[in-house]
Amino acid sequence: MLEIRKKPRESQTAYDDIYTHEGIRQRESFYRWILRVLAPQPGRRLLDVACGAGDLSNLAAQAGVAAYGVDFSAAALHVAKERGGGHFVVADGEALPFADSQFDYVTSIGSLEHYADMAQGAREIARVLAPDGLAFILLPNSFSILHNVWTALRTGRTEQDDQPIQRYAARYEWQDLLEQNGLRTERTVKYEREWPVTWADRWWYLGHPKPLIRLLLTPLVPLNWASCFVYLCRQR
Repeated sequence: MLEIRKKPRESQTAYDDIYTHEGIRQRESFYRWILRVLAPQPGRRLLDVACGAGDLSNLAAQAGVAAYGVDFSAAALHVAKERGGGHFVVADGEALPFADSQFDYVTSIGSLEHYADMAQGAREIARVLAPDGLAFILLPNSFSILHNVWTALRTGRTEQDDQPIQRYAARYEWQDLLEQNGLRTERTVKYEREWPVTWADRWWYLGHPKPLIRLLLTPLVPLNWASCFVYLCRQR
């Protein structure tokens, strides 16, 4: 596992700074792709851990799901609540403020790799997941052929973002972490780029040739070389 730590800074302050300015968001089609894979049923309960600006929770709520989101950035949840739909709570993913087995679906989208204690974060997902529930956990690959490997080839450096802690691992290294902490992997899905399903996202791709090339190459990328892995998990 590769770990990158930036200058010591209290994590909550760091994320409040991020969401006070540019924030962390994906295209709407990305969140719609997650809901297609997860297929949550109306009336069921979904929790998005480290939900950021609440895009997934709010889209799920529009589809009739009882959607919740937690994030320890108050600035992020201020944005999420303005958009409406989901129920949002300021909380740490390593200590979720919910009783055991409360949620039919739990999502963690590119967040667990930034935790101070990833094992505890995985245990909390397993704890709040219902016995027949399904977790959707997205994590980044050390050996992404179109991302990390390509960046290293061009620049001689590892890809970094603005977050205080960044980690990368290979497919089974992430799976081992999850399965040693209360989860069982039922299926692994690759993520490279999602097909755009809104007109705004289609126009965006037309104006951004590099992401468009990655989108077109996505079917050719083997699972072990994908940008990210999605682990669909049950309680162990």
